[in-house]
Amino acid sequence: MERRSFLKSVMGAGLFSALPFPLTVSGVSRTESTGQLDKPNVLFLAIDDLNDWITLMDEEYPIETPNIKRLANRGITFTRAYCASPACNPSRAATLTGLATANTGVYGNKTDWRRALPDATTLPQHFMDHGYWAEGAGKIYHHHYDNAFHDDASFHRFFKLPEDRYPENRLNGITNWIGGRDGGPTSAPFDWGAWPPEESDTPDWKTVKYTGNFFEQKHDRPFFFAAGIFRPHSPWYAPEKYFKQYPLKTLETPEIMEDDNEDLSSGGKWMLEKGKPFIYKTIKENGQYEEVVQAYQACAASTDRNVGRILDALDSSPYMDNTIVVLWTDHGFHLGEKKHWEKFALWEKSTRTPFIIVAPGIAQEGARCDSPVSLLDIYPTLIELCGLKEKPGLDGVSLVPLLKDPSKERGRPVVTT
Repeated sequence: MERRSFLKSVMGAGLFSALPFPLTVSGVSRTESTGQLDKPNVLFLAIDDLNDWITLMDEEYPIETPNIKRLANRGITFTRAYCASPACNPSRAATLTGLATANTGVYGNKTDWRRALPDATTLPQHFMDHGYWAEGAGKIYHHHYDNAFHDDASFHRFFKLPEDRYPENRLNGITNWIGGRDGGPTSAPFDWGAWPPEESDTPDWKTVKYTGNFFEQKHDRPFFFAAGIFRPHSPWYAPEKYFKQYPLKTLETPEIMEDDNEDLSSGGKWMLEKGKPFIYKTIKENGQYEEVVQAYQACAASTDRNVGRILDALDSSPYMDNTIVVLWTDHGFHLGEKKHWEKFALWEKSTRTPFIIVAPGIAQEGARCDSPVSLLDIYPTLIELCGLKEKPGLDGVSLVPLLKDPSKERGRPVVTT
């Protein structure tokens, strides 16, 4: 059945129910119809700290991501996608403004990106300017200082990332840093283990529930919905069932070469020493390397399950066939490779990101594109896919030609700063 007729018949049958949204929202609610239901919707899925050690990228990798692969089967996986900068705030500021880090000036996680870019039109704002309803939940912009970097101007309505609920006592028992920060106390997020007992108490569960409620609503205008999943960001907490998927006795850990950093230039060695080597050292000298790798894998498993829940909600809605889905992670993540933990480096492990685009009727289904691409390309690609007016000054390029023919090249180098 043609989509417009389908929507008319379903609405007439009264099969939509308007569920109440959570009370913690920001922005202004507008409900006027724009008569643009023929335009595609957008589901914008952002994941925090998920690296490329997943079965989406290679079946031999240990972190199983069946739901992310389920999404990939509907569109194209870009196997060589790179962030603009390997840190949360700089990467998200760049991706959402379409501007390279050198043009945003946002290099750190504590920089107020909106103050640096007061006149920038963000990706969801551009959609709002063209008649779309923009809504979201979870972590889209950086969450420093109690979601202080969230941008109200980018959404009509938004459910902010809830705070983690910490256990009464630290689960890993590590109280002080080794090899850095003068041996001071470790920060609260530097913890891991099976927690909380109920999955419904996790921040991501609340984000996913809000997202599912959104797809149960009747929408009278095209929408741009952004869902930000926080795990596997620290603290590496996940319910026990996800830890059971990766038992310690059979756990696969990354290969770490003891002399891996010997060939670094003096500048590279200086940067590494000035970075965060104390995190990896603290983990290793406390004898908990396997435990924290297990926790990362458990968190990644919970994230994949949450992606599945969102896809279930989309598939159960009347919007499935007319919704473009973009899944991306803000950067990669080291699990001890190069004797480094976290991101904040220019190695492949911290700059390469999982990236999928599903564009019904345009993108080849289940295809893989090996051309290097940038997360900066998301902005111009969505503009073209949705038939919106071009946005001058963007630093990325549209990937629509690659969606149609994955053997094509992007046509310019990809730069990570």
